Amino acid sequence: AMVNSGLINHGWSYINIDDCWMRKPGSNDPVIGEPVRDENGRILCNDKFPDMKALTDYIHDLGLKTGIYIGPGPTTCQSYEASWQHELLDAQQFAEWGFDYLKYDWCGYSQVSGNQTQQDLQRPYILMGNILKDVGRDIVYSLCQYGWGEVWTWGEEVGGNCWRTTGDINDSWSSMARIGFEQAQLHSYAGPGHWNDPDMLVVGKVGWGPNLHDSNLTPDEQYTHISLWCLLSSPLLIGCPIEQLDDFTKSLLTNDEVLDVNQDPLGQQARRISRQNDIQIWSKDMADGSIVTGLFNLNDYKPQEVTLSWDLLELEGHYRVRDLWRQKDMGDYEKAYTVQVPSHGVILIQLFKN
Repeated sequence: AMVNSGLINHGWSYINIDDCWMRKPGSNDPVIGEPVRDENGRILCNDKFPDMKALTDYIHDLGLKTGIYIGPGPTTCQSYEASWQHELLDAQQFAEWGFDYLKYDWCGYSQVSGNQTQQDLQRPYILMGNILKDVGRDIVYSLCQYGWGEVWTWGEEVGGNCWRTTGDINDSWSSMARIGFEQAQLHSYAGPGHWNDPDMLVVGKVGWGPNLHDSNLTPDEQYTHISLWCLLSSPLLIGCPIEQLDDFTKSLLTNDEVLDVNQDPLGQQARRISRQNDIQIWSKDMADGSIVTGLFNLNDYKPQEVTLSWDLLELEGHYRVRDLWRQKDMGDYEKAYTVQVPSHGVILIQLFKN
């Protein structure tokens, strides 16, 4: 689906397996139950994943990369076998299978962590981080412990490439907006190789298992969601079944001019440069010297006119303004740009010096 939908042609490159690929301790279920490890302590997959090496080979042959999930505790979030006291074996196994990405989720570690001081929070991530350096494979290390202990201040030093800064997102305006706009103070901790992660994208069909529904975010709220995550330089993780993409969702995920904001090699996370009532303006410097600005209207009911002043950006002179969602040049402006922004919506523009 990643290939057939064309997503692969727009930079989408990882297929990540989440929880429940392992077996479950204490379970009599013949599909997922005991034993959870072999006689040498190597973790066993359940019957839904009969040949993990063949699976990763297949994904790699498509030109993609692949990720896996486990936690540092005795069990995972869904009570499946995790890595407690088997960290080296599991990391070596992931490398042998050919995985390129590891999401390491705290969850069951609370059973053994004792307290939750910063030292307690760091301990399992330091351990796995050091192990991953020596497994002979380049594996992206994704820390998932929900932003506890201000993980953004130490995630990089324990080897993390990205770290969740919040609890789980859901497809409501209140959840998405709260999580996204609360990232404003974290920009100094993001950069190439180490990123703040405000959780996955909630566009398209969302939910769990067979109980899927169309995202409760309105179209304008979805534009806000993608624009903000791109400005934040956050990992972009599709949370919907990609074989069921509707045209609107596909257009959200394949606008290269918008995705380029996220993938810009300078790796700067946007800063919030103005916050007045329901209007927020965020700005991100790009590697080519241009500036991308998001004009956000958080008002619940009405569109509002927003003026971006060059003074706010500390700019002078003429700039070409390009609307990135419309992929259209809006003209040459000297001192400011004024535009109508929908309720819960965004205008995402890029400024080029003339």
